[in-house]
Amino acid sequence: MDMSGSSSQARYWQSLPNGRIRCELCPRLCSMAEGQEGFCWVRKNVNGKLVLTTYGRSSGFCVDPIEKKPLNHFYPGTEVLSFGTAGCNMGCKFCQNWDISKSRQVETLSAEATPEQIAVSAVENGIKSVAFTYNDPIIFLEYAVDTAIECRKRDIKTVAVTAGYICKEPREEFFRHMDAANVDLKAFSEDFYQRYTGAHLQPVLDTLLYLKNKTDVWFEITTLVIPGLNDAAEDIEAEAKWIMDNLGPDIPLHFSAFHPAWKLTEPPPTSPSDLCAARDIAMSAGLRYVFTGNVHDVDCQSTWCHNCGEVLIERDWYTLLNWNLTTDGRCGRCGEKCAGHFEGRPALQGFHRRRIFPGH
Repeated sequence: MDMSGSSSQARYWQSLPNGRIRCELCPRLCSMAEGQEGFCWVRKNVNGKLVLTTYGRSSGFCVDPIEKKPLNHFYPGTEVLSFGTAGCNMGCKFCQNWDISKSRQVETLSAEATPEQIAVSAVENGIKSVAFTYNDPIIFLEYAVDTAIECRKRDIKTVAVTAGYICKEPREEFFRHMDAANVDLKAFSEDFYQRYTGAHLQPVLDTLLYLKNKTDVWFEITTLVIPGLNDAAEDIEAEAKWIMDNLGPDIPLHFSAFHPAWKLTEPPPTSPSDLCAARDIAMSAGLRYVFTGNVHDVDCQSTWCHNCGEVLIERDWYTLLNWNLTTDGRCGRCGEKCAGHFEGRPALQGFHRRRIFPGH
């Protein structure tokens, strides 16, 4: 792939009779005149064709624990090479990565690497997986898919951290190349989605249903709990019930603490007690693996056996303490299967973030 100019022809668009083009990657269906960018700022009409302007450019490569994505049941304790680009197709007023996802500046993209260089770097550094994160990888689908293809050639897993706001046809291509995903379910309310993200709820639910019914992708769900906006007990209960009824009891659900950011600075940070209350509601609905995030709570961040109550993976932030799973992911006490992907107790036990530079 020629990365000169850091752009590449994009997929999923069509020409319109009025001389504009329409991007059909996500439900926004942006219509662009010559030289215009879509809502995401990175897909642009150039000479009557749709171009991805950030192909091969990254907002940084960091090695994280997989639990930071967050993924608690996808090879826990292993490292993941994380990177993103710039821009986003969501308009979240509470964005926690606003300096990246809201950036329109190419200067934000400080690193440059081909898909092959990224995959090779993961191999050379003994890293198990590559994560497309920080901003939504859906908007750089072509770069993410090409990287995933190179990763699979080398037995490197791929992870998408996404809001799941994508159209049907590109959804099939995108997730065909992913091994795992964390889907950010912002709230269980269409009104919330319209007011605070500028998007809609149903396409996200459609993505979750697609992942469950049409793929083998391991996925977990995260909801950022914002005091006074999406934390009502009835909303949490409705979300948990929908997950239970449509996705089953084994999908891990993370309730993460909100911190004032971007354009939403009035609500206070989420209290640990409110997160635990949300967790209790979800578990009462039948979900087996519910976690709290962005707060310190060993009990609510650990994995427990749903059958006998034994702690299976004890977590202190990103440090793994007690481990009571067999190599094939069963409870060491009662033998009940724990849903997820496991390879026995990992060698890494804590937070080991570091930067690497693929291709350098």
